[in-house]
Amino acid sequence: MAILLDRNSRVLVQGITGREGKFHSGQMIEYGTAVVGGVTPGKGGEWVHGKPVFDTVRACVEATEANVSMILVPAPFAGDAIFEAIDSGIKLIVCLTEGIPVRDMMRVYEYLRHSDSRLIGPNCPGLLTPGEAAKVGFMPNYVGKPGHVGVVSKSGTLTYETVAAMSARGLGQTTCVGIGGDPIIGTTFVDVLQMFEDDAETEKVVLMGEIGGRAEVDAAEFIKAKMTKPVVAFIAGSSAPAGTRMGHAGAIIEGGEGTAQEKIAALRSAGVRIAENPEQIPDLLLEGD
Repeated sequence: MAILLDRNSRVLVQGITGREGKFHSGQMIEYGTAVVGGVTPGKGGEWVHGKPVFDTVRACVEATEANVSMILVPAPFAGDAIFEAIDSGIKLIVCLTEGIPVRDMMRVYEYLRHSDSRLIGPNCPGLLTPGEAAKVGFMPNYVGKPGHVGVVSKSGTLTYETVAAMSARGLGQTTCVGIGGDPIIGTTFVDVLQMFEDDAETEKVVLMGEIGGRAEVDAAEFIKAKMTKPVVAFIAGSSAPAGTRMGHAGAIIEGGEGTAQEKIAALRSAGVRIAENPEQIPDLLLEGD
């Protein structure tokens, strides 16, 4: 079983004619994902990887019955691309674009609240459901293995490395979700943890966070109050000096809040096993088995 993405997902790619759009849609098709079309204004009628290109999301949805959109368009236009996907009835929107202005995302966030759409990202690696031939985003095709561990992470690279290490140890995954590390995102740790808690096939969960904000503290509070499944976590940035942004726009310690130590303490108090480095995650998952 999977959350968010499975073999029945029909994916369109906003920005499919760009360099990144072509490359990653090709990787998704190779993996088996049902990419049914793409959207680039002014390039309707073209074909990419044997898939039709449309001028608008609505036209693509009407022709292909797409229900998932992957957005890979330049940051100045990404907010409008999300609005268009919402207005076209797309249920799951995965925005990989980084550098979207915070003001644009504030408008998007408010609009999402009054819609039936879910946004993953922006500035995220996307999703991977091993065994379901379902991938949307950057995650390498070969890292995942079907299994019973749910993975949720802010980081792309840490996700790939950790999932590959888990797979090598026989620890397969239900779904791997990269939520992104921007200050304003569509789906939080708590949202994904609730989905894993409700998923009968997910037996354990891995959470990978980083410095900045309080998303991991919120996750700890949710785990303590609601989660029945064991959780293993890793928090990146424990040696980062205050005021330094580490990669993601949201990964910055300000006013003494958002430190790795604060998050680790909150997670430990919720009964979460904490890895000192990503390589320890498989060992902690196997403890008690």
